[in-house]
Amino acid sequence: MQEEQASVKSGFIQNHTVSIRGTLLGARKPAVNRTDIFPALMELTSGGSTDYGTTYEKLNDKVGLKTILSYLYVCPTNKRKIMLLTDPEIESSLLISSDEGATYQKYRLSFYIQSLLFHPKQEDWILAYSQDQKLYSSAEFGRRWQLIQEGVVPNRFYWSVMGSNKEPDLVHLEARTVDGHSQYLTCRMQNCTEANRNRPFPGYIDPDSLIVQDDYVFVQLTSGGRPHYYVSYRRNAFAQMKLPKYALPKDMHVISTDENQVFAAVQEWNQNDTYNLYISDTRGVYFTLALENVQSSRGPEGNVMIDLYEVAGIKGMFLANKKIDNQVKTFITYNKGRDWHLLQAPDTDLRGDPVHCLLPYCSLHLHLKVSENPYTSGIIASRETAPSIIVASGNIGSELSDNDISMFVSSDAGNTWRQIFEEEHSVLYLDQGGVLVAMKHTSLPIRHLWLSFDEGRSWSKYSFTSIPLFVDGVLGEPGEETLIMTVFGHFSHRSEWQLVKVDYKSIFDRRCAEEDYRPWQLHSQGEACIMGAKRIYKKRKSERKCMQGKYAGAMESEPCVCTEADFDCDYGYERHSNGQCLPAFWFNPSSLSKDCSLGQSYLNSTGYRKVVSNNCTDGVREQYTAKPQKCPGKAPRGLRIVTADGKLTAEQGHNVTLMVQLEEGDVQRTFIQVDFGDGIAVSYVNLSSMEDGIKHVYHNVGIFRVTVRVDNSLGSDSAVLYLHVTCPLEHVHLALPFVTTKNKEVNATAVLWPSQVGTLTYVWWYGNNTEPLITLEGSISFKFTSEGMNTITVQVSAGNAILQDTKTIAVYEEFRSLRLSFSPNLDDYNPDIPEWRRDISRVIKKSLVEATGVPSPHILVAVLPGLPTAAELFVLPYQDPTGENKRSAEDLEQISELLIHKLNQNSVHFELKPGIQVLVHAAHLTAAPLIDLTPTHSGSAMLMLLSVVFVGLAVFVIYKFKRKIPGINVYAQMQNEKEREMVSPVSPTESRPHISQTELRRPGPLIDEKVESQLIGSISIVAENQSTNEIPTYVNV
Repeated sequence: MQEEQASVKSGFIQNHTVSIRGTLLGARKPAVNRTDIFPALMELTSGGSTDYGTTYEKLNDKVGLKTILSYLYVCPTNKRKIMLLTDPEIESSLLISSDEGATYQKYRLSFYIQSLLFHPKQEDWILAYSQDQKLYSSAEFGRRWQLIQEGVVPNRFYWSVMGSNKEPDLVHLEARTVDGHSQYLTCRMQNCTEANRNRPFPGYIDPDSLIVQDDYVFVQLTSGGRPHYYVSYRRNAFAQMKLPKYALPKDMHVISTDENQVFAAVQEWNQNDTYNLYISDTRGVYFTLALENVQSSRGPEGNVMIDLYEVAGIKGMFLANKKIDNQVKTFITYNKGRDWHLLQAPDTDLRGDPVHCLLPYCSLHLHLKVSENPYTSGIIASRETAPSIIVASGNIGSELSDNDISMFVSSDAGNTWRQIFEEEHSVLYLDQGGVLVAMKHTSLPIRHLWLSFDEGRSWSKYSFTSIPLFVDGVLGEPGEETLIMTVFGHFSHRSEWQLVKVDYKSIFDRRCAEEDYRPWQLHSQGEACIMGAKRIYKKRKSERKCMQGKYAGAMESEPCVCTEADFDCDYGYERHSNGQCLPAFWFNPSSLSKDCSLGQSYLNSTGYRKVVSNNCTDGVREQYTAKPQKCPGKAPRGLRIVTADGKLTAEQGHNVTLMVQLEEGDVQRTFIQVDFGDGIAVSYVNLSSMEDGIKHVYHNVGIFRVTVRVDNSLGSDSAVLYLHVTCPLEHVHLALPFVTTKNKEVNATAVLWPSQVGTLTYVWWYGNNTEPLITLEGSISFKFTSEGMNTITVQVSAGNAILQDTKTIAVYEEFRSLRLSFSPNLDDYNPDIPEWRRDISRVIKKSLVEATGVPSPHILVAVLPGLPTAAELFVLPYQDPTGENKRSAEDLEQISELLIHKLNQNSVHFELKPGIQVLVHAAHLTAAPLIDLTPTHSGSAMLMLLSVVFVGLAVFVIYKFKRKIPGINVYAQMQNEKEREMVSPVSPTESRPHISQTELRRPGPLIDEKVESQLIGSISIVAENQSTNEIPTYVNV
């Protein structure tokens, strides 16, 4: 809202001050450049201006009094088209104007926009990224939207690049799959169905790694713990980016893709806070070192910031801060990193006193960070329209410092420098650099600024406001040929917004003519041939006061004769102290011919390659350029077979892609045989037919010996890959007794589902051992030498997955056990799951305690898996906490006799649910029809009857004259911790112990002293403890 308009004449500057109430909104970074408009929208009192900030109009009358706005976007290809976003916490709507904000139309949205991306050519095409990670497209400037893809990674979506993509409406994006993987997709903006999506990169990529920039597409894929980087040039097939063999990168950032070349910063295995700069060939595949140990830092959001600055307006010119012996120094290059040198410090300081600074011990060092705030100038600045002028903050000395920072300017592209201020200032370029405006960096209010009309050689002080202003930012108007800037801030921390329009047009009374310019030749310390050409620019004469308009920046170029300085070392070569490029120790120059066939030709490197975009001609160009050479006939050598992802594992039933790699050999005249090790083999007539890999599916689990043999007329070679084929491990079940006797061996078995999953490692923790036992077998035997409760845990490692199960076992010198059975109605309610068995065991124990009065610590009940429902009753020698009153064997006998007595009298029962009573019996007392009465089996029936009578008498004798049988016990599972259910791959009947009702009733097992253990929960019943003769290996982990 405009409340005051004042005109203050100050020198030659015309000022207009506007006060606006409101708060600055929109803290998130927009997807497009908004520096050509008012920098923020004001809540309820937003204003807009179409006359460079002289007057502002109230937007509430156009968009609604209660409308709260959050963002404003201007179409980059048509400035008349404006889009306003409402505050998503209030409503989700768009306000669209096609007449530079004169009128707006409101459109409701069904999603919340987080960012927008405008098409570089088509003004109505927009991509919108929602807060729920969905990507939408509009071909009508936001009036209608269509969903493209869900699960899109933030900031990883791109429009097609003209010239590289045939379809202008093609969208590149990185999307997450349901299982969390990332993949690179492309599709048309209005037809992005599953059938029409393309996957240019085979397989998955690392999350947040897709970059589409100019002619290049980059992705990252980590395998074997190392990141690998792939590039597609002009949308051709991806190729792995080749760095020097032992660079072993940890991180990579693409710095520039200008002029068909990739400039990348790579952090190698032995670097922590520095990066090495690499530069590529045209395809972006082969990289050579440009500069080592460039300083890096972390930005406010944790992003990596490389101390490298590309000077605008001069191709191939960079500034970098290099770390040398813990000192950071600034270097400059004019030929894309081919040569670097320190900056010469100014001859005099700001007061005209001489500066004693001798290279290489002392030089000028610059801070190379660029401001992320679009409304404030950075620490260093240059412009395309002012190619020779660089303004930066820094210091003079042996290294870069954060102390004694001054401002410096170069008007000859970094060859010489002048000190202009002793404190940091923001500098704006106006009129193609013909006017430089400097404003002090300070937290205090200011009212003055500085102007220079001679490329920073002299400065004049002007006041831009009568009242000191807390400056929040400065805006230059679009097109740097203008002479208008806007300063915005506050008079006080609680005051209204103040916008001060500063117009310098009154300074000049005419536009510059041809005679107002002089030629200026770009050079590097006197060397005029830079990047193979002599370039001459037109610069305004310092004494001429005229407005440049569009004359500035005109240039003439003349090619130079090629010299050694125009060539860099080729991939695999390193520059030595004598200047020669010689092969690195790891590089075999003959390997470059491996992809050609006898009778064909290849380019044989001389060890040099011309710097990309270098325009030199003749001279040594022929001598240093790679020469065509006939492909030599070579026997196969260096054969390897690997999986596409670099892993040694594959999943059963899924495709695995195998890659055959040959270091040397005639790839077109080579016969290849591949044996997958599972009875299947294939043959190929040449390696070129296998470029995309060999896909194969293994249907069984195991370790397979994959062999490949390559033959040609000159020899042969072979290679082997041992591939582990696995399937996912789903369950682990630890089969273990509930109770055992002291100093007796116990068998523990890990039962798996599925039973065959490939190579496994078992880690066992038991007793008080502080280190585990690691085995390759799923069973172990061990002893406990003291009484008490012991926990046993098994961890099973299968590939990247680790599953475990834990059980508890009670250890006593002696105990008693008895098999229990139940009335048949219990089977109708038995779901046969661990949780149900634990609960019923607790109920049975409670019923026994109530019926007999036996103390609870003496009784342990475990319901067994399977049907009919059965349980094991253990009578334990409980000892009170004082260590006294331990029950003797006679006591255990008395308790056992009491329990059996109550069970025989049907005194033990419980209510499963209302109206459902369940009786608990001693299993051997249940009567069942044991005699077959059919006539054809009368002899057998009589024999069976006599056997039953005999067994009954034996039971009666034992019952009346009980003797101690301390070893009678049943191994089952102590369910103090959560039991995991094991699902058998066979039928439910086969997965349970085959114990007939007759066997459960038979008393024989209860009196056999040799019976030591009975495994419950495994496939079969073990009637005798089998100790292993194999000595397990103990491994410290």
